[in-house]
Amino acid sequence: MAESMQSNGDSEVKRLQDDSEVEAQPKRHQASFATDDSMDSAASEPEDKGDGEENPGEIIIVDENTDELDMNHQRIGKITNLEPLQMLERLYLRWNLIKKIENLSHLTTLRELELYDNQITVIENLEALVNLEILDLSFNRIREIKNLEALVNLEKLYLSSNKIQKIENLSHLKKLNCLELGDNKIRVIENLDGLENLKQLYLGKNKINKIQNLHNLKNLELLSVQHNRLTSIDNLDGLTVLNQLYISENGIEEISNLDGNLELTTLDLAQNKIKEIKNVSHLSKLEELWLNDNLVDKWSNVEVLASNKELKTIYLERNPVASESGYRRKIKLTIPWIVQIDATLAGP
Repeated sequence: MAESMQSNGDSEVKRLQDDSEVEAQPKRHQASFATDDSMDSAASEPEDKGDGEENPGEIIIVDENTDELDMNHQRIGKITNLEPLQMLERLYLRWNLIKKIENLSHLTTLRELELYDNQITVIENLEALVNLEILDLSFNRIREIKNLEALVNLEKLYLSSNKIQKIENLSHLKKLNCLELGDNKIRVIENLDGLENLKQLYLGKNKINKIQNLHNLKNLELLSVQHNRLTSIDNLDGLTVLNQLYISENGIEEISNLDGNLELTTLDLAQNKIKEIKNVSHLSKLEELWLNDNLVDKWSNVEVLASNKELKTIYLERNPVASESGYRRKIKLTIPWIVQIDATLAGP
């Protein structure tokens, strides 16, 4: 279960690229990057070490017609001298020491920009990147969502693990289908109007105490609000195509208000305060139900799952009922079609 294994959402289907694709090019051009130790020094030829290796983070030789540049984990302190790369579509600058987004205005063909895990504090200087489809600024020091007005073609925006306190300035992103805001300081779900094409919303590990203001997200298929301050399940009735709901690590006491969510295949309610399994029998497409680390103490609760004929995986470990003798066998007898009980296969 993808989102249940990432506390910040990580939605993250991240793109690690092979450096070898950049190296073996017939026509070469030098694109220089200032390292943390020499950010303002001019580009220079690499020293001859006798083994033909370059100084990491200072100079990379690439084809000026390349459409992809990978400079992950190079201790780069500043983006500079990329002007010759007029056909660049994908730029990867993960795990560096970059403090400012700059010197990208000429990269109008750019479709994907990754600045994951740097030291950026402000979203800025992206006005020229009108063709950008994917922007990853996760694991930085950003406090405010702003300066995205020109990115009208953006489809995926990753801003997890920053210091953002408010959801704002996103309503113009009509093509956005994935928004990752996990592990921030957000208290209220708001300002999502206009995001009619959003399919995945990750808000795990924030300070949210109520599910609200989602009624316009008619195409939302995945919602993660794990590790927040929720005490009830509310305001999901308009999300009729929702098929994955991750709401673990909260303070929920009752399963309720899922009447309109008939497309649910995955429901994660682990690590809450639930004593009774109820209000799920109508979820005819439910395949995975995570209820581990709750307070379920009666077998009658397990028996109600006999109505969920598509259920393949059930997690009930670390509930009082799981300590009873023959726990797994009883589940198998109650739900004969079950494939997995907790972390292991159910067996014959």
